[in-house]
Amino acid sequence: MLRKREKLPKIGLLYLDYVLRFFDKSNFKGWPDKIETVTYHWKNDKERFIKEVKRKKIDILIGNIPATAYETFREIAKELPNVKFIPSLDAQFCNKSKENVTRFCWKYNIPVPKTYIFYDKDRADRFINSTTYPKIIKKSYGPSNYGGYFVHKVNSKKEAKELLAKKRYNPIYMQDFIPMEADVRVMLIGHKPVCAFWRRPPKGEWLTNTSQGGSMDYHNVPVDLLKLAVKVSKAANAEYWACDIAVGADGKYRILECATAFAAFPYIRDWIGQYLMWKFSNGKFDKPNIPIYNWEELGKMDSSILRTMRYITYGKYTPSFDGEYFINKKIKTKDSVCKVHELDMLFSMLNTEDRTNEEWPSHIYNYQDRSLSKDTSPLPEQMPIDQDESSEILSTKKDKVLV
Repeated sequence: MLRKREKLPKIGLLYLDYVLRFFDKSNFKGWPDKIETVTYHWKNDKERFIKEVKRKKIDILIGNIPATAYETFREIAKELPNVKFIPSLDAQFCNKSKENVTRFCWKYNIPVPKTYIFYDKDRADRFINSTTYPKIIKKSYGPSNYGGYFVHKVNSKKEAKELLAKKRYNPIYMQDFIPMEADVRVMLIGHKPVCAFWRRPPKGEWLTNTSQGGSMDYHNVPVDLLKLAVKVSKAANAEYWACDIAVGADGKYRILECATAFAAFPYIRDWIGQYLMWKFSNGKFDKPNIPIYNWEELGKMDSSILRTMRYITYGKYTPSFDGEYFINKKIKTKDSVCKVHELDMLFSMLNTEDRTNEEWPSHIYNYQDRSLSKDTSPLPEQMPIDQDESSEILSTKKDKVLV
């Protein structure tokens, strides 16, 4: 509830034709002013779209941008300097491709599987002939692997060449195969984990996606894994965020995917809306209170119910018998045992930073389009990377191999 009526920024929801809508006006329950909508129609719609945003006097434009429109919206954002995009275009950098996820992780010293990216077919062939196997090959465009259908394990150079001849992936994105016990999807709002669940592969298989026969459950997600997700969310400066974190057979955690674009139950989108209203109103709206490990209790419900539940709220903890079991539930961490409400203080919901500088400018980091163009200017050096998870990027044109 808005505590004191004052002028609020004009909110607009960004939609795109043929793209599923993440937010609806109902996710911003209680916002007293009209919420506008603007729809991008693809093709040559940039100028019309910019004029509509200006005509509707939108201050804040909320919505995820798909990979195929990312570079266009980089240009649109420059034409709308007074409009705040939520999430920012920099926060959505990882949405465009797995290459971008890798570069983001390299920069912030975030553990990832050893990764190789090729824009030049001859260099890719030389690597395929000389490397060891097994390897993972992924389609790079977009933040999702679409249920695992664009993620492939190859056990020899023959399999790798046959797969790439058939799929024609460009660029060629390869990783060392890391035996996994499972992976964990963590969703965060304001850098606080609000939902997390395990995805486990069928016996004898390696893909964890439920569409490929994997199972899921919500119990006993390690605190240290949640801390890694928080670190990644803070690096992205994202209002809402999701990470897929591999739990290796060697006991290590590695980022597989991360983005602002992810599937979420409606009540989680309501929480994001409430968080954004708190952020935009300078705290005049209440910040949502979401207990850590809430997902263990909600996860006991059938998914058909979770898909329809809306506007779930939690009160602040006060000592009483009500909720005694949940509040006093003990969680074992790597170094100690603590209560859930103590972890809530560790995992606080925070405001994101308002940044004016551009962290991932397209004239430098749009490797995909530059590699397909006649641009032969050198691609930039990569940031130093952790030697334990050392990676290589082999670029195209006149560039040397960058390690």
